Amino acid sequence: MAALKINLRNERFEPLLVLEQWHQVRAEQGECPGAAECIFIGRMRPKGSDGSPLVALELEHYPGMSEQQLLLLSSNCCNRHGVNSALVQHRIGKVLPHEAIVLIAICANQRGEAQRCCQELLEALKHEAPFWKREWRADGSAEWINGNTPF
Repeated sequence: MAALKINLRNERFEPLLVLEQWHQVRAEQGECPGAAECIFIGRMRPKGSDGSPLVALELEHYPGMSEQQLLLLSSNCCNRHGVNSALVQHRIGKVLPHEAIVLIAICANQRGEAQRCCQELLEALKHEAPFWKREWRADGSAEWINGNTPF
C-alpha cells in the first residue's frame, strides 16, 4: 500500500518547494524514498481553448467528494503500478496564467513503475476528477470548459 498525500489548495503554491517539504517529512518519518521518482507540474495556459488570451482559470469542485475521488484515483493507480508513495497537489479557485495547477510526484523502486503511474494518474485526474473549469477573458467574459470532467 502506497503512502499518499493529497491536497486541494485554494492558494498559489510553488511546486518545487512543496516537493522539497514532502521529501523532508518522508525522510523524518523514515520512509524509504525508492530508487525512481517521476514528477509532473501542470501550469495554467495563458490562452483559452479558442486561442484567446486568458486572465484566469476558475476551478470549481464539490468539497468532500473531490478529495475522496482524488484519493481513490491515486490509490488505484499506485496499487496497479506497485509504487511506494504519491503526492498530489491540485488548485481550486481562480488560477492565474503560468501558476501551478497540479503537482504529481510518484516514488517507486523502478523508473518504469514511476513513469507509468504518473502518466496514468495525470490522465485520471484530467478526465475523472470532479473539477469544473471556467476560462476568464480580459473583456470580463467567461466560458465553462466542456469535455474533460465526467460529472
